Amino acid sequence: MSAARHIVVVGAGIVGASIAWHLARAGARVTVVAAGGAGGIATPATFAWINASWGNPQPYFRLRSRSMREWVRLAAELPPVGLSWCGGLCWDMPRADLEAYAAQYGAWGYDIRLVDGAEALQIEPALAAPPTLAAYVASEGVVEPRAAVSALLGDAVGRGAVLHADLAVHRLAATGGHVTGIETDAGTIAADDVVLAAGIAVPALAATAGVEVAITTPPGLLVHSKPHPRLLNGVVLAEAAHLRQTAEGRIVAGADFTGTDPGADPGATARALFDRAKAMLRGADDLELDHFTIGLRPTPFDGFPIVGRPRQVQGLYVAVMHSGVTLAAAVGAFAAEELLAGRRDPLIEPYGHGRAPL
Repeated sequence: MSAARHIVVVGAGIVGASIAWHLARAGARVTVVAAGGAGGIATPATFAWINASWGNPQPYFRLRSRSMREWVRLAAELPPVGLSWCGGLCWDMPRADLEAYAAQYGAWGYDIRLVDGAEALQIEPALAAPPTLAAYVASEGVVEPRAAVSALLGDAVGRGAVLHADLAVHRLAATGGHVTGIETDAGTIAADDVVLAAGIAVPALAATAGVEVAITTPPGLLVHSKPHPRLLNGVVLAEAAHLRQTAEGRIVAGADFTGTDPGADPGATARALFDRAKAMLRGADDLELDHFTIGLRPTPFDGFPIVGRPRQVQGLYVAVMHSGVTLAAAVGAFAAEELLAGRRDPLIEPYGHGRAPL
């Protein structure tokens, strides 16, 4: 790998931070530019669940499972990312679907098993109404998004990366079908490659070089309680709400882990959601709502990641996805390998730019 190659990463959410860290770790010259500051827009408003769970076709399951293993490696090298393998308890689907889910994923090698109500209560003693049947995955985990981004960027800077927080990027600089850098409020920053990992801002920036990136940006509302003594051990996925408790004691909840449709009155939506989440827990009488967040989830046209070089131009690499927290560790490693050594990991081969819907 060439240490002289200069790569600009646009975006400092979890995906951009992971790519920047892996590049700096490999010896590249790295500049990170973040219009909205370190942390990005979507990352601070994410549920931050690391998993390979429900609804994935097997190739995507394998990618997500690999990223779970990459998170283990990353956290061993950089403990401040704050990774916790807290487990996930799920019963947000009909019994037949739950049984089929556990059987299918178990056959694929996922660490999943069915538990009855008594064991569910042993796993999560604060449940007010434990399920009669649930699926449990002890190896699922969470990170604290801001802490993870801070750790990745801080270590990347320590390895020589340059971080420009709160610097707006207006367009890609391109000549003759080759992206040569970015145009910013502070002028042009030249690069051998530009990585677009700026979430919902990716399509507009890519379009300045004639590249279409098709995504949707559905909103997702999450409620956040004030800090409270420990009630939950891990992730809980119930029909009423999906919830977890952060390292500082906040309960984070959504109608599902992607967040709740905010509706016409987000405040009312948040209060109703918080009441449902609170009712799920014993010992939560003094739990108080602190705030809610509305994240715009960058979701590619077919729901799967877009990771790779567009064919139309040289010098550009795109990395945009929902499930950014789960995928960040693997995508960071794979993108660095592809950018610096030209090797594309087979696990991301189906997810290149310009593909037909999968």
